[in-house]
Amino acid sequence: MEEQLMKALRDQLEEERASIEQQLADLGATVTGDVGELPVDDGFADSAAATAERAEMLSLLEQLRSSYRDVSDALRRMDQGTYGKCERCGGDIAPERLQALPAARLCVRCKQKLARG
Repeated sequence: MEEQLMKALRDQLEEERASIEQQLADLGATVTGDVGELPVDDGFADSAAATAERAEMLSLLEQLRSSYRDVSDALRRMDQGTYGKCERCGGDIAPERLQALPAARLCVRCKQKLARG
């Protein structure tokens, strides 16, 4: 993969990681490594509305955690020299796929196979 594309993808991943960290902070969560924690107030779940809101926040937090792990893993693969290789078949992931989804772990063919079950 050409150096200029790799730099652009790294910049994009680093910006995405910073954005996720900010979103977690906005939710009152912290990130320690790849794990975020949501502080919970003892009286927070006293009503059904508060419980539903907490469940939504926890769901969003889990989505952000997952995205953070994916982005961090992609940056780690860049550092290790394995970025752009499919984790299933070992083949190259198309540069177009990486531009659309920089944290992609699988080539299109392997992703489609997994989606079919």
